[in-house]
Amino acid sequence: MKFSVNWLREFVDLPKNPEGIAELLTRAGIETKNIETRGANIDKVVVSQITASSQHPNADRLTVCEVDDRSGTKCQIVCGATNYKVGDKVPLALPGAKLPNGTEIRKSKLRGIESEGMLCSPIELRLGEDASGLLILSPDAKIGAPIGDLFPADTILDVEITPNRGDLLSHFGLAREIAALTGKKLREPTPLRTADTTVAGVKISATRECPFFSARKIGDVKVGPSPQWLRAKVESVGIRSINNIVDISNFVMLELGQPTHAFDADKLKGDINVGLARDGEKFLAIDGRTYSLKEDTCVVADQGRAVGIGGVMGGEETAVTDSTKNILLEAAYFLPASIRRTARDLNVSSDASYRFERGVDPDMILRASHRAAELIREIAGGTPAKEIQVAGELPANPADVSLSYEKCDRVIGVTIEPRTVDEILTRFGLKKTRSTRLRSSTARQARKTGTWKIPSYRRDLQRDVDLIEEVLRAYGIDRIPGRTRGGFMPASPADRSHDLETLWLRERLAASGLSEVRTSKLISRTTSAFSEGAIELRNPLSEDHVALRPSLISGLLEVLERNARAGAESVSIFEIGRAFIPPSGEEERHLAILLWGNAASTPNWRSQIKRSLDLFDLKGALECVIPNPSFRPGKFPDLALAVEVWSGDQRIGFGGQLSASKSSAPGSVFVAELHADLLLESESAKKFQELERYPAITRDIAMIAPEKLTHAEILRVIEEPKGPLLESVQLFDVFEHREGTTSGPAGKSVAYRLTYRAKNRTLTNEEVTAAHAKIRERLRRELGVTLRE
Repeated sequence: MKFSVNWLREFVDLPKNPEGIAELLTRAGIETKNIETRGANIDKVVVSQITASSQHPNADRLTVCEVDDRSGTKCQIVCGATNYKVGDKVPLALPGAKLPNGTEIRKSKLRGIESEGMLCSPIELRLGEDASGLLILSPDAKIGAPIGDLFPADTILDVEITPNRGDLLSHFGLAREIAALTGKKLREPTPLRTADTTVAGVKISATRECPFFSARKIGDVKVGPSPQWLRAKVESVGIRSINNIVDISNFVMLELGQPTHAFDADKLKGDINVGLARDGEKFLAIDGRTYSLKEDTCVVADQGRAVGIGGVMGGEETAVTDSTKNILLEAAYFLPASIRRTARDLNVSSDASYRFERGVDPDMILRASHRAAELIREIAGGTPAKEIQVAGELPANPADVSLSYEKCDRVIGVTIEPRTVDEILTRFGLKKTRSTRLRSSTARQARKTGTWKIPSYRRDLQRDVDLIEEVLRAYGIDRIPGRTRGGFMPASPADRSHDLETLWLRERLAASGLSEVRTSKLISRTTSAFSEGAIELRNPLSEDHVALRPSLISGLLEVLERNARAGAESVSIFEIGRAFIPPSGEEERHLAILLWGNAASTPNWRSQIKRSLDLFDLKGALECVIPNPSFRPGKFPDLALAVEVWSGDQRIGFGGQLSASKSSAPGSVFVAELHADLLLESESAKKFQELERYPAITRDIAMIAPEKLTHAEILRVIEEPKGPLLESVQLFDVFEHREGTTSGPAGKSVAYRLTYRAKNRTLTNEEVTAAHAKIRERLRRELGVTLRE
């Protein structure tokens, strides 16, 4: 929100320079995003009056204006704006003027017509953001006066207000905060005339959405342009001046933080009722848009139709116009959650809804109504009714909060005298209602607590730590000495799991040429692969994030498709993350791998033909992270060629070639997904193994085996039962014999290298020969192979 420094000074004495104000607020947790200098102290820019206007003879979108600047000679100005009328007073930049945006004004011809200056818009004078038309000045502006007399120099602070501090969304509110932080005296707004209240004429049907509503009739108003001081105030913070009634409503909101709204009373039918809309009810708002309301939308209605969306925006049909004579001034309290929901459902936001969403001060409602009524009486000549029509009850004040001075010292880290704590909290508007001493032999502060009454505008103060935070903000965090509170922390199971995940999975896969990616845990409705049974969210943020992923592969496929569209020739990626297993939603840590495209970006020196990644590349990537891996045929609906992945005797995942219909990427896609927790559990159980002290002896076995005999079957016969001397078995040669191509029987020739070793001695040749002979005989007997000598 933007704040005028000149306006703030009306309530509290400020530091001399704006940077000091910004630093004070920022140290107190109220960030100042920007400091901007405003004002129109520009040489040769004066107040002028348009005395005549005609169409440009050579341009459809230009007009030729005659303006009077009290110099003795009227000026001819070519203008492109359309928002003026003859008699309006506007800023005139004379030849020689240099505008804030760097434009230098001089006499020139536009489409053959001489222009002796330029009529200015707000943005050209840096008095606002409006560039759509001329800056129309107040009728009481003095012709020929420098524009700086109307817009004195000011500094605008753009302050970031957190959602829990709705009390700061006004100049008085921010000044009150500055007074509490600095200890300066706060100057209250001018005391106002009070009015009696009556319950006639107003009814609340939706008491939850609108606990309190007030309306005050004001007659005989004269709607017109606002006086210059009022226009300058609202426009200084970026709000466009409309007319005196609307500007007064905006002024009170900016000054006190309470939104108000003025209805044209003559367009209302009967009494006011605050209730809920009909589902699908249409409403034409003052922004010119028609909204379709829901049954939980709070509306302000008369006896015939809705005339306002409660706390958000008024209606076009009952808006104040130049012909309005009588108005009904609304000031109310709306439930923040209701306003937030309505603004979101209708996709509309206003200055009023911004404040109601964060909560307004209930004690400021009638005060703001009195303030607006007084200004309407002074500026528009209105006659406020002696009574204010009210309905409902104001929300109760926040509950009292107890504070232990010992806890305050302990949390902040330094000892602060209870008297200082009391002074600080009192400056923030709190009132001490009770002081209690506890019987204890400890320090004086430890025996003393205080109970504090929270002001109506500070509903964010609910616990003792909230009060401690207020003490710290005013005391100054820069006064708290730094301490080294760090210490040695033993590694936790989570730390060890993360380290193992990095060392055993990430580093090995990265060394194999794969890149790690991170994808969303939420998937879209259109996701088809590996998403069956996904658990849907009750309130998804968008159509792209409607369910919890049951598999990581769906996210990897989206990464593949984006890279393929961008022209990538190959994609080798992996992800470690959480999957949510339906139907219970149990979380599991998974590892997923995806391979697609060419094995290398360029042909290697041994082959000039690019090779595509295949199932064996996937198998190699898996073998580098799985201890004792094995692969068995499997069936998975999304895979054209599927295998189950095992580690020892435990199934830990699956892999294979993706069905062509599951990805738009051209070519074969290979994927695998493992249960990372099971994988890491088996790896974390590894123990240190001493280097072997005695030498090994190797022997080879070559055999002719049937074509259908698998490596796994041969390996099983060799290792079961595994003799005490057999250390390892390695397949090192395969040669297939096919009928009609080579001599000899059909089948294949395979050769294995067996390694023998004893743990406590050097083996003799006789021991190895005997153990080797048993294995050869077992192969011949159980598998029927022909051994080659």
